Amino acid sequence: MLQVASERIANAVRDVPDFPKPGIIFKDITPLLSDGALFRESIDLFLRACEPLKPDKIVGIDARGFLFGSAVAYELGAGFVPVRKKGKLPFQTKETSYTLEYGEATVEMHIDAIAPGERIVLVDDLLATGGTSAAAAKLIAQAGGILLEAQFLIELEFLEGRKLLEPAPVRSFLKY
Repeated sequence: MLQVASERIANAVRDVPDFPKPGIIFKDITPLLSDGALFRESIDLFLRACEPLKPDKIVGIDARGFLFGSAVAYELGAGFVPVRKKGKLPFQTKETSYTLEYGEATVEMHIDAIAPGERIVLVDDLLATGGTSAAAAKLIAQAGGILLEAQFLIELEFLEGRKLLEPAPVRSFLKY
């Protein structure tokens, strides 16, 4: 099973220095998204990783996780569950907060989005410090879902975000 991205995908990720603030090099995936063949190739990476896991649902994190996660869910015939920033979902929600560099953020999920025992794969574009992903994993656990794996197109390994997701398996296709 292919577990790493092609050189074409890697070359399509653009570095944007000093965004969103000085000293940060932002990994911009919009060139990859705007190329139909590369976008399909990136979705196929997730698909090949998800298929043997046989998930009931794919959870995508607001907002770029929606782009990958919904396409993967569609191709698998699985349900899609959005995890969004607080105040963006219209029905009753479960929520959890996590620490940011300067302050706190909250994400939420509909209370009926995941049934106990459902098999879940978490999908997002980037794993950095892991706070948002760990919060999504916590929501999955609170709902009684079984997190099979957390998958990311890109992982910034030096930030060690995967540690916050343990013991769940983590898979990333591009590592920096």
